[in-house]
Amino acid sequence: MADLVPSTASEHPVNDRREIAGWRLYDWANSGFTTTVIAALFGPFLAALAKEAVGDEGTVLSLGFYKITAESLYPDAVSLSVLLQFLFLPLLGALADYTNIKKQLLMFFCLLGAAATTVLFIATPATYLFAALAFVVANLSFGASIVFYNAFLNEITTEDMRDKVSSQGFAFGYIGGGVLLAINLALVTFAEKIGLTTAMAVRISLASAGLWWGIFGYFGIKRLKNRAASRKVPEGQHYLTVSMRELWTTFRELKRLPQTLRFLIAYLLYNDGIQTVIGMSAVFLSNELFKAKGLPEDDSQSFLLGLVLMIQFVAFGGALGFERISRKVGTKTAILISLFIWTGVIVYAYALLDSVLQAWFMGAAIALVLGGSQSLSRALFSRMIPHGREAGFYGIYEISERGTSWIGPFIFARVVAETGSYRQAILSLIVLFVGGIVILFLTNTTKAIHDAGNQLPEEAAATHS
Repeated sequence: MADLVPSTASEHPVNDRREIAGWRLYDWANSGFTTTVIAALFGPFLAALAKEAVGDEGTVLSLGFYKITAESLYPDAVSLSVLLQFLFLPLLGALADYTNIKKQLLMFFCLLGAAATTVLFIATPATYLFAALAFVVANLSFGASIVFYNAFLNEITTEDMRDKVSSQGFAFGYIGGGVLLAINLALVTFAEKIGLTTAMAVRISLASAGLWWGIFGYFGIKRLKNRAASRKVPEGQHYLTVSMRELWTTFRELKRLPQTLRFLIAYLLYNDGIQTVIGMSAVFLSNELFKAKGLPEDDSQSFLLGLVLMIQFVAFGGALGFERISRKVGTKTAILISLFIWTGVIVYAYALLDSVLQAWFMGAAIALVLGGSQSLSRALFSRMIPHGREAGFYGIYEISERGTSWIGPFIFARVVAETGSYRQAILSLIVLFVGGIVILFLTNTTKAIHDAGNQLPEEAAATHS
């Protein structure tokens, strides 16, 4: 069993404004990937490239009973990237608790993901499979970077500041992603007037997300400070073997923390549903709204960019607003409120969505609950982690964080492949929200926090006042 390393928190003070600002800036940086690439452009663009290469009903790849079509290529690429995350992220998190280089690891995956995203500029009907592979690398790197990014939240803040700082991070990210998306919206909308094809404008937009992520991410990470490793490697052992053993220990630790485990299961379900809705909304609306009504493809691209742009800026207020709600009703109750609204969005999309105006109203509803459900979940979980195991626990948590959902895309892809209906696919996600709501409702979050040896926000506020 590895030994805990004495705390060196005094070397770098917590709640330092400059460090928190750098931490928030990384959310600004990586949100360009989630908005421009995942939420708005890459899904419909990759499907269009694949259809041009193999035909509307063509099979991209057949692996026995498992068939990948032009329609299912993007959700299958998401599923593959997240399967890899499922295998590697918990191991990376366990490794990080034994090192004092979380900052360097965060920087490495930031730059790798940014480079892979920039490579999406080469996406054409001749290179669509290579582009899909580059996306897999980018999304894997995105998830890996978030493991270390989230682990810094515990190191740079006290318990009573977690809701506020976590919500600010998401809010700042929505603005950053929204600013880049606004630029790309203008580029796609006016592409022909400046001598570009729509396809070229989309390719430039995809590459811009990589540059945005890399440049702003670099400057944000530079402000973070490495702390001493919370655990040390026993003599005669190596990082890899110790991290594998530590991963097993982390899972065993969850048995000692049944309420934390219950929360993780709930989060795995409901946030997987959230991420799938975000990631598949563009391809859903493109097929079930625009193609179903015979509207021009160019109008679809501009509308989707505008919709995601609106969501980003409204979500800024939603993230901060739900933090205020959590102060009045508690973090768990605030999350449950947001999940009931998410469930209503799913039903609305399946049964009632029939016009562009309705899509705008649905997008506004998503925006109001998007930031609250995610930022408050992260802050709540941060209090359920025993000291010295932050990165290891976040490695497991990240299995269903932003851009790393895997159950939902798999369900979505299979329903689309079997039925050809995106409405049936979006409705199938309701099981994830209902399951998450029930399990979260049955979770005693106060006990989870105390069992981990941590304090409630009000207890921490009294301690640090």
